[in-house]
Amino acid sequence: MQRFLIENGGGESLLGTIKIAVLPIAKVFTMCFLGFLMASKYVNILPASGRKLLNGLVFSLLLPCLIFSQLGQAVTLQKMIEWWFIPINVICGTIAGSLIGLVVATIIRPPYPFFKFTVIHVGIGNIGNVPLVLLTALCRDQNNPFGDVDTCTQQGTAYISFGQWVGAIVLYTYVFQMLAPPPEGTFDLDEQHLPIKGCPKDGSPEQVPLLTQEVLSSDLNASKQGKIKDFLVYMYDKLKIKQILQPPIIASILALAIGAIPFLKKLIFTPNAPLFFFTDSLIILGEAMIPCILLALGGNLVDGPGSSKLGLRTTTAIIFGRLVLVPPAGIGIVLLADKLGFLPPDDKMFRFVLLLQHSMPTSVLSGAIANLRGCGRESAAVLFWVHIFAIFSMAGWIVLYLHILF
Repeated sequence: MQRFLIENGGGESLLGTIKIAVLPIAKVFTMCFLGFLMASKYVNILPASGRKLLNGLVFSLLLPCLIFSQLGQAVTLQKMIEWWFIPINVICGTIAGSLIGLVVATIIRPPYPFFKFTVIHVGIGNIGNVPLVLLTALCRDQNNPFGDVDTCTQQGTAYISFGQWVGAIVLYTYVFQMLAPPPEGTFDLDEQHLPIKGCPKDGSPEQVPLLTQEVLSSDLNASKQGKIKDFLVYMYDKLKIKQILQPPIIASILALAIGAIPFLKKLIFTPNAPLFFFTDSLIILGEAMIPCILLALGGNLVDGPGSSKLGLRTTTAIIFGRLVLVPPAGIGIVLLADKLGFLPPDDKMFRFVLLLQHSMPTSVLSGAIANLRGCGRESAAVLFWVHIFAIFSMAGWIVLYLHILF
């Protein structure tokens, strides 16, 4: 670390490190601002209905294309075995972040019905888009501590891509369920219409298990085959299998399966292969995912970043929890895994990517899911302020990570 900071001008290198953390966030703000401009009353070509359709396009087509093309090219069976801790790190980070978010939400008591919303926006970080842009900017610096530009970029992109499929599963299962609307069916509730505890409305989730039990009880005399069928239908509905098997997750499974088979990998993902035109088409579509989702999120800020119902106290707590409390927990997870021998020896880029996964601002994709669930305005406001303060926090954490690794 001393060599990295002292050589080539010392302070200049430190300034370059800080610049690496700031520039990706500046790019995010630029695209969000353009979305804000397109949704404003002066232009008005990106209304609320258009933003919802754009989010649907991202999750149904653009994100699966990005995951399939990047992950399929990066992964092999041997690498899947060597990199097994990357998805575990994402899961551990989600659990640790959610626990911290639960503590934060319990202490500050956010307005109804944003308790689970607060937990999610503290617990779910951006493990793909921002780290990918940030790492690319880092590797372009000839003085970066991870080797030549090509090696640095190739390794970093592969590690980040391998973690994205787990993030997609977490988003479409855990986050999608946690951001479900309240029993009233909407997040836009007036104080006079707040629910009374112990008196749920008809059709609320609290009554569904009772109805299910009545249906099962009425079929006690049915045949064994009928009981099995009813049980499978019940489990299918309870586990939300159809909801879990969404396009991003299907794309992840296909990419892992094809990447693990050398013949199929060469046939589809090799640049001179006969089927590479298909992969190249997906790469082009996948590159549109980040700008499209940022345009939609920027459009959600058309009413202003302070227009949400969260309030200053809840917003401040989410920012503090995500950017200050979560990263130290991530450092503990990575250092413990390293001490236990779970990480590839002498691979500093591997460790750096793991640490980055814990220090990112709230995921913009969780904001997109919030928009689909009806709380997009509050999520956009949180993302706005989290990314502003992430400019400073990310710079500090990156300097600390370089100090730990070197």
